[in-house]
Amino acid sequence: MTRKSLSKKQRALEILSRLQHLYPDATCSLDYSTPVQLLVATILSAQCTDERVNKVTPALFERFPDAENLAKADLLELEELVRSTGFYHNKAKNIQGACRMIVNDFNSIVPNQMEQLLKLPGVARKTANVVLAHAYGINAGVTVDTHVKRLSQRLGVTTNTEPVGIEKDLMKLLPQPDWENWSIRLIYHGRAVCKARSPGCNVCELADLCAMNLPQAESKNSKKKY
Repeated sequence: MTRKSLSKKQRALEILSRLQHLYPDATCSLDYSTPVQLLVATILSAQCTDERVNKVTPALFERFPDAENLAKADLLELEELVRSTGFYHNKAKNIQGACRMIVNDFNSIVPNQMEQLLKLPGVARKTANVVLAHAYGINAGVTVDTHVKRLSQRLGVTTNTEPVGIEKDLMKLLPQPDWENWSIRLIYHGRAVCKARSPGCNVCELADLCAMNLPQAESKNSKKKY
């Protein structure tokens, strides 16, 4: 099996299969106990590592464990608790705004529909996809974070540069039950091997399928062939 003999969809499925073999136990690396805690942790993870978020959330959730408490929290105290995740003014404001809407409009229950989640302050498709997949087991789309964006482009399964376009491309290539499997395992692979500044191509199990390793002539014609 070679990259040249596979269609883009076949290649995506082979990449998925290898990722599942490489990271069989991969799961969401954010720590949470409830859907609202997952929502809050995901909002905090914007432009911040999951490791840092997991250091912040224990104290945050001990002080404000649910939507009701977060909705009526003192904003300055909330800001201080999430300060180290960066952009803490906006994050605290969005967390409180989202929790107030959850309390007032959704009977204190985090919605399990994409359209409703997108109404919440601070929630775009990435956050909504994470919440739906990991809190409710619903694959409504493909989570596109910085790792998924970088690796999907490097692997040559999308030429889009915007998350929504990348997500649409991936949804066409992958079976719906595996949409989150793709994302979570690419995140693991991005952290362990295909790093932003120093991709470990020499030890990468996906190297033979990767567009980064194409000969120049094949790369130029890749759009026509694949």
